[in-house]
Amino acid sequence: MRAPARLAGAGSPYTPHPGFFDWPALLARDRALWTRAVENANGPIVLIGSNTGMHGAVITMDSVLGAALTLRGARVRYVLCDGVLQGCLMATYSDALPPKLIAERGLFGALCKACFNRGTNLYRPLGLPVHRLSDFLEPADYAAVEAELGHMSAADMAEWAPGGAPVGEHAQAGALRYFARGELESEPHGEAVLRRYAEGAALAGRAYERLIAQEKPDAAVLHHGIYSPQGIAAEMLRRAGARIATWVVAYRKHCFIFSHDDTYHHTLISEPTEAWENLALTDSQKRAVTDYLASRAGGTGDWIYFHREADTAFADFARARGIDLDKPLITALTNVMWDAQLHYPMNVFAGMKEWLVETVRWFADRPDLQLLIRVHPAEARGAIVSRQRVADELAAVFPQLPANVFIAGPEDDVSTYAACAASDAAIIYGTKMGVELATLGAHCIVAGEAWIRGKGLTHDAQSKAHYFELLSKLPFGETMPRPDRERALRYAYHFFFRRMMPLPFLQPNGKGSMFDVAIGGLEALAPGNYPALDAICDGVMAGAPFVYEAERFEP
Repeated sequence: MRAPARLAGAGSPYTPHPGFFDWPALLARDRALWTRAVENANGPIVLIGSNTGMHGAVITMDSVLGAALTLRGARVRYVLCDGVLQGCLMATYSDALPPKLIAERGLFGALCKACFNRGTNLYRPLGLPVHRLSDFLEPADYAAVEAELGHMSAADMAEWAPGGAPVGEHAQAGALRYFARGELESEPHGEAVLRRYAEGAALAGRAYERLIAQEKPDAAVLHHGIYSPQGIAAEMLRRAGARIATWVVAYRKHCFIFSHDDTYHHTLISEPTEAWENLALTDSQKRAVTDYLASRAGGTGDWIYFHREADTAFADFARARGIDLDKPLITALTNVMWDAQLHYPMNVFAGMKEWLVETVRWFADRPDLQLLIRVHPAEARGAIVSRQRVADELAAVFPQLPANVFIAGPEDDVSTYAACAASDAAIIYGTKMGVELATLGAHCIVAGEAWIRGKGLTHDAQSKAHYFELLSKLPFGETMPRPDRERALRYAYHFFFRRMMPLPFLQPNGKGSMFDVAIGGLEALAPGNYPALDAICDGVMAGAPFVYEAERFEP
């Protein structure tokens, strides 16, 4: 493995790519304000590790954050990959980027120039430092990484943690995301592609370690905080004692979730209940959250949703599938198999597949109960369509499903909400649907890493034995305590209105950038104009909680 050829990136004059914000035009209008802000910035050094210049939503959001932080005195530096990663977040399984191409180290020629050009074209007009990963690597690094990984099996690579850094975990999560599968064993090029992702993750770790030593950042901003290189960057920054802020586009329109020190996949589970359980909601705030929850069935309040207009006449669906609504029905809600395949300490199953298989086997011995497996619509309608389907995995184990087990596929337009309303209880693995079920007073068993776990609103499995003990109590009826709906509303308000931080000037546009930056001038990003932006910048620069106090601004 050799160092990639040096990419030039975008050059002046900078012409915005179609659909992307025109920073040169804005800065030309507000040149004095921006020059003064850059020259006077003497606050914390903030590293914004965008890394993937092709990711339109990431570089758009990170460009806004860089400007907003600079206007508040931060010394901002960007980081982009310039072809170092042998496998990365931007690669998705397709005819244009097939596994063989990645296995043979062809990603650089297929993607990297366009990726680096897009990122530098948006960032360089700001005049802030833009670091490239290759500047922090030597030719010997490439040879050393290749030699170290050369003798490893796929299992060894997935567990690889040089110096304690979970390089293999993030590399495997990235490879699974590329294949859109929850496992690699059936992929002819699976091990070779994993090796490329592991090589890229290891190189990113070396580069970030040296970059951090040079820049000595006080804080860093990373999209997601998982996969490669974001997850590796987060690990290196933690070791150096820098604060980390991770962010992700939230489901509610114009909203984002920020977390301290780790990915939101982990922090929303571990967040202390003291953050929300004593909220005193007004009647109007209760109406706001219940109205929003009602809107989620059709996604009218969201800019990320997977449901088409669903058929709420569940009785018709049940009749067509042979479900007897006079007998107890339990609905199990799945996730997409490949998504965010990280280590979750509270998981009692090896993965979602094992959970489903063992659950179906248990229900086969309980003919007095019925199980409906509702497959997540994102399996077929997500941005990355899953190549590993729940129905196929179950068919491989159960050529004939037990007579009391039914599947609603991802394309079925049956309402998940109606199915749960007709059920004695729901069983979830990692879906956020548990938040909504709790507000309806529904029984919910949590088998995996769902964010509702530990909130005092669900029946949380602590081990496999405990999971099956909970199942043995079905049907729950009124013999088990239902969730406190007032407590559930407090958490739902906190989750959807306080943790999801609104930036209304980011308008969805359906283009590669994902959203337009609808501001008339640079001053709009200065302190005092958008409370959530102020809270985000305070969190990045000073470690303040990433909470938008909606109760103060939207009484």
